[in-house]
Amino acid sequence: MATTETPRRAFVALLRGAVIGMTAATALAATPDEARLLAALKKAHPGTQFSQVLRSPVAGIYEVWMNSNVAYVSAKSPRYFIFGRVFDTQSMRDLTAPKLALAAQGAVSGGAETQTVGAVEPVNFDQLPFADAIKTVRGNGQRRIAVFSDPACSFCRRLEPELASLNDVTVYTFLVPFLGQARPVSIWCAADREQAWERFMLHADASLLNPTASCDHPLERNLVLAQRLGVQGTPTLLWADGSRIDGYVERSVLAARLAQVARAKP
Repeated sequence: MATTETPRRAFVALLRGAVIGMTAATALAATPDEARLLAALKKAHPGTQFSQVLRSPVAGIYEVWMNSNVAYVSAKSPRYFIFGRVFDTQSMRDLTAPKLALAAQGAVSGGAETQTVGAVEPVNFDQLPFADAIKTVRGNGQRRIAVFSDPACSFCRRLEPELASLNDVTVYTFLVPFLGQARPVSIWCAADREQAWERFMLHADASLLNPTASCDHPLERNLVLAQRLGVQGTPTLLWADGSRIDGYVERSVLAARLAQVARAKP
C-alpha cells in the first residue's frame, strides 16, 4: 500500500519541474557574492531569520529568503528590501510563485530537499471561519480550497478561471482589501455575492456589484485572519491538509494538488 509520502513526493517533483529552468543555477553551492550578502544581512538585522540568498533573474538583484517570505535586494544597496513578485513579461509567467509553492510544500512534507527555501506552519482548515468567505460549489463540492483574494489583484483575476475549470470542488474565497476596500465591499454587499464575484473576476462585469451598499462585512476580520495565518499577499491558496500555495498557479498544479490531498486523506 502506498504511503502518504508517495503523493507528497510526486507533488514536490511536479513543482520542481515547474521551477527547474529558473533554479538550475541556484542548485550549486552559494557563490561568494551570495554568501557575503547573507552575512551582511544577518549582521545588519540580527533579529531576522535569513535562511538563504539566491541570484534572481534580474541582474544585480538577489532573492533573500526569510522563512516563508522572500524579498528582492540589491547587493550594492542592501538597506532596501523590495517585497513582491518577479514577472517575466515575455513569457507572461510569475517567476516567484512556483518557488513560494515549493517552500509551502516543504512545511508539509518536512523533506530536507525543500527546507532550504523556508516553511510555514500548516493551517487547521476545518477551523477557518467559512461564514466570512464567499462559498462557490462546483459538482459534488467534496474537495475544498480556501483562497485569500482581492478583486483589484491582477494575479487573482488570472487565477479565477483556473479555479472555475475545476470539478467537484468547493472554493471558499476570503476577500482581503490589500488594495482598497471599496470593491470588496461592493461585492460582499451585492444581492448575490457569489454571482457578483464570478462575473467580475471572470468577465470584468461589474453590473451586479453594489457600490453604494453599506452592509455588515467581514473584511476587517479577514485582514486579522490573514495576519494570523501569515498571508502576506494575494492570491494565497489553503488546502484541506493545512498546506498552502502563494501566488498564481495553473490548473494542472491545482488539479495535481487536489488529487494529492484526496489521496492522503485518512
